Amino acid sequence: MASLSVARAGEQPNPEGSVDPTSRAAFRSAVIAGLDARPRALSSVWFYDAMGSLLFQRIMRLPGYYPTRVETEILEASSGEILGCLPVAPGAIVDLGAGDGAKTRLLLAAARRISPAVTYAPVDVAGEALRSATGRMRAVWPDLAVRAEQADYVEGLLRARRASGETPVLGLLLGSNVGNLEWAEAVSLLRSLRGSLAGGDHLLVGFDLLKDERVLRAAYDDPEGVTAAFNLNLLARINRELGGDLDLSAFSHRATFDLARPAMESWLVARRATVATIAGRRFRFASGEAIHTEISWKYTEAQLGALARAAGFEEVARWHDGRRWFCDALWRVGPEAR
Repeated sequence: MASLSVARAGEQPNPEGSVDPTSRAAFRSAVIAGLDARPRALSSVWFYDAMGSLLFQRIMRLPGYYPTRVETEILEASSGEILGCLPVAPGAIVDLGAGDGAKTRLLLAAARRISPAVTYAPVDVAGEALRSATGRMRAVWPDLAVRAEQADYVEGLLRARRASGETPVLGLLLGSNVGNLEWAEAVSLLRSLRGSLAGGDHLLVGFDLLKDERVLRAAYDDPEGVTAAFNLNLLARINRELGGDLDLSAFSHRATFDLARPAMESWLVARRATVATIAGRRFRFASGEAIHTEISWKYTEAQLGALARAAGFEEVARWHDGRRWFCDALWRVGPEAR
């Protein structure tokens, strides 16, 4: 929940891994550019200030918010099988976006049963996220080898690949974070990640699958109103950090479903005409005008294969939860990439 970014699936996401969500200067530039654009759009990477992170934790505990639970179900049941599909034990597990680490721990535990020397390589642009991820993992395994990479996903994966030498690596792009990119952006990111890997390496990618629209709406427009508060907090953050005077009561949260992609989308819609000053700039919003804040693709099984092929990967296997609401797909880089 970047360009247009990030599915809210158990992490604080940043699908391209290229923006530090705590950077005030970057936030200012992004807000001005997004509100100057037509149609207006703000990247969901900016949801995650301190208040936004607290609200997101509440969202993950809501009865209707399924993504974290169902991907965890997959990894609890299948982490051993996933690692067993690798012809050689990985020298490193490269975690693209540290998140809370709960799902990564399941895979690391399975990897350590095969090779206790496996290295944990979290990748994030934010140093604090890396320190937190390292601390959490070492609290579980004090002897764990850790090689944190403060970089965007592509560069961080490349560094981890080089450090691993001849030993293959397993990259993780969990939480359906890729689903917060438009199709062409997702293909571009995945191609770039493949370019950071060598022949015999693997990438495990999480995908939220297409399902009943009622289930989707319960997850992205909950009756408790937490998602609405989460979306509106983006405007509150603008007020707090950029000297804005946006009237939050003049905007409402809207969730829509686009079957053509298919995808859920989130918007902030002006209830009435309003004017606000932000970072010294004056902005006018017409009644009914919408600011796009999030896209979250809900993939078909056919689209998963198409993405793998478009990005140049060979698909190895897929794992699903019991209701087939979510999929973790294991992709391989062919030997010709060496």
